[in-house]
Amino acid sequence: MNTRIELSKYAGRAGGLPLRLGGEGRVRGRFVERAGVRADFLLGFVALLLLLGTVAAPGADKKPVFLYTRYFNAEGEERYSPDTTYKDILDRLRAHNIDVRVDAKPLTAQSLTGVNVILIANPSDKAVEGHPPPHHFDSKDIDVIARFVQRGGGLIIMGNQENHNLEVEDTNKLLARFGLQFASRMTDAKKLVLPTTTPIIGGLRWAYYTGNQIVIDSKHPAKPRSLVTNDLSQKPVNGNRDEPGSLLAIAEPGRGRVVVVTDAGWIANFALSEQGVPGVAIKGQDNAEIFDRLVAWAAHIEPKR
Repeated sequence: MNTRIELSKYAGRAGGLPLRLGGEGRVRGRFVERAGVRADFLLGFVALLLLLGTVAAPGADKKPVFLYTRYFNAEGEERYSPDTTYKDILDRLRAHNIDVRVDAKPLTAQSLTGVNVILIANPSDKAVEGHPPPHHFDSKDIDVIARFVQRGGGLIIMGNQENHNLEVEDTNKLLARFGLQFASRMTDAKKLVLPTTTPIIGGLRWAYYTGNQIVIDSKHPAKPRSLVTNDLSQKPVNGNRDEPGSLLAIAEPGRGRVVVVTDAGWIANFALSEQGVPGVAIKGQDNAEIFDRLVAWAAHIEPKR
């Protein structure tokens, strides 16, 4: 018995070109006539699915992978724990359909396969009492991370103020690959209302909880530039230190994207909840939204319109 499948709108032409089937299957007008050739039927059916757009590209629904690496934090360092201090911001990413992973394993090309963005917060300088010394960036780490970024990966690295066990010397060897450096010039906690003209995060309110500064090599091929330059007309809420210079910078080496921030407390639970820390509680802020946008930018995720 001959079988006829009426393709109506879809059969006969694909993009203006005749749709042809091999063997005994052939297109006649708006109908496909078949004489029982199973292979041709399957070929025609697959072609129809493609025309209807029902065959998804491999990996089209795969979640972006965000790795919070603790490899450069000292054992016993709990100020930036994913289970306490950073729990709310990481849960928020998960709610945005991002695959959040946390570990303290060495970074290798293999371990970074499939990862879209790496977060490194306040790399540690010295050991926490009763624990071994922390791992500092070495040449192997720097090469692995630099290659990851060059090939399209995203990196977010956050500094801090003094007395927070921040390692700077070896961290700057990594940042030098992107034309950036941490400098120990501090700005105290303040609320920065960002100009609407600021790329990526314009018009948002940043509750900044004290940190160091970024020096930028504007001639570097990674195209480093300041995203948030300290606005001296907006005064600290507690403290007198208020240095001119960059508090948040970005770079685009190769196909990748780098975000460098001078404060590690701005995404902590205390900042997002506006409870603050003793003596400082900044109200009316958009820190979570700022972080969302920076992660999306670093991961090459197009914002929803």
